[in-house]
Amino acid sequence: MSNVRQTPKYKICRRLGENLWGRDKCPTNTNATGPGQHGARRKKITDYGIQLREKQKLKGYYGDLKEGQFRTIFKEAVRRKGDTSENLIALLESRLDAIVYRLNFVPTVFASRQLVNHKHVTVNGQVVNIPSYRCRPGDVIEVREKSRTVPMVMEAVEKVEREVPSYLTFEPTAHKGTFNRLPVMEEVPYPVQMNPNLVVEFYSR
Repeated sequence: MSNVRQTPKYKICRRLGENLWGRDKCPTNTNATGPGQHGARRKKITDYGIQLREKQKLKGYYGDLKEGQFRTIFKEAVRRKGDTSENLIALLESRLDAIVYRLNFVPTVFASRQLVNHKHVTVNGQVVNIPSYRCRPGDVIEVREKSRTVPMVMEAVEKVEREVPSYLTFEPTAHKGTFNRLPVMEEVPYPVQMNPNLVVEFYSR
């Protein structure tokens, strides 16, 4: 379970030329060329290309979401009151797999998806095995007691590699956390610059 989708993860980074998750072993730290024998040729990017790239970054960051999944989330962001780009980020950060990742229960968002799929996580005491499950403010997310000895979980909780943002409360010794509220964009600890406003432009074309 510790090698969950390692290759696809790094392919996404290489394709975009950025260390999306801030990982020490990311190949873009030493080689920024794209996938392929000689790397992707860099051409001048059009406005459309820039917008598409930003969409690919967000989709990739949250576990290489399928276009249909991402578009559904975007449509919900449009329907909600307020700024669409802020709504989009809030909805993405409300996903159960994203929260499990933020709480440092696992090393990667791909591992988070698998942890949820395998019924190792509960929300308010009930097992939830749907990674896209939308958590609500006040929800308590916890690793099941019998799952806390999974080596990947033990190592991740011990290391706490990533900053836990203020919209979550983390209790490492209890293997649980609380989703306090919906975040705003500036609170989300992305290792790279994200521009959801350009994603809004992309879908508005």
